Amino acid sequence: MSGHSKWHNIQRRKGKQDAVRGQLFTKLSRDVYLAAKEGGGNPDTNFRLKVAIERAKQSNLPADNIARTIAKATGSLEGVTYEEIQYEGYAPHGVAVLIDIVTDNRNRTAADVRHIFKKRGGNLAESGAVAWMFTRTGQISVERARVADAETFMLEVIEAGADDVEESDDAFLITTSVEAFRSVRTAIESMGVEYEDAELTYVPSTTVEVAGEAADDVFNLIEALEAHDDVQTVYYNAVTPDDEEGA
Repeated sequence: MSGHSKWHNIQRRKGKQDAVRGQLFTKLSRDVYLAAKEGGGNPDTNFRLKVAIERAKQSNLPADNIARTIAKATGSLEGVTYEEIQYEGYAPHGVAVLIDIVTDNRNRTAADVRHIFKKRGGNLAESGAVAWMFTRTGQISVERARVADAETFMLEVIEAGADDVEESDDAFLITTSVEAFRSVRTAIESMGVEYEDAELTYVPSTTVEVAGEAADDVFNLIEALEAHDDVQTVYYNAVTPDDEEGA
């Protein structure tokens, strides 16, 4: 997911998923792999795995693929070993970029990412250079049409620990702390409401507005990073005038 406008992020990610289905399956499988490797292969006791499996199923990743991935992660089947890395850098025009990586070859990925930055006017930075500009946050989106009583719904999620509930004409966006993410998600499920998406993400504490050619420079870099197979998620603090109007 990308880290500028919250509403824009949801629609932009959905469109990108439709456009790059094969690459999406690779990224979802790696997410399942790491979750199972970290906490075991039982989604009833491994919340991260439960979320990863649900997101994979929502994007129609075949059940056999999910099962094989879990088996590889837990040692039941031989397979490639992956590791998680986070890179930091700057896009053109001072935009901060945070990148979640899952790779089986750290050196190859580092060289690839460095090349992407250099070719498009950005640069990799040392660990800690931009991470302080982002806060780890839970976000859950729910279509408004799925909620019968909006006032009751908002009160319930706030009581469950949500920090904020934002409304648009067609959706609710619930923001939580990392600690309250699971309890809020459970509260939504207990109301019989299906959510559109639920994830832990990074939200920028400060933003940089870009427009015109500057925006093209920034998003050319962002999209090149997102197209790399080892890049799971790109977060950034750029906003456009349209994002500001729609946020």
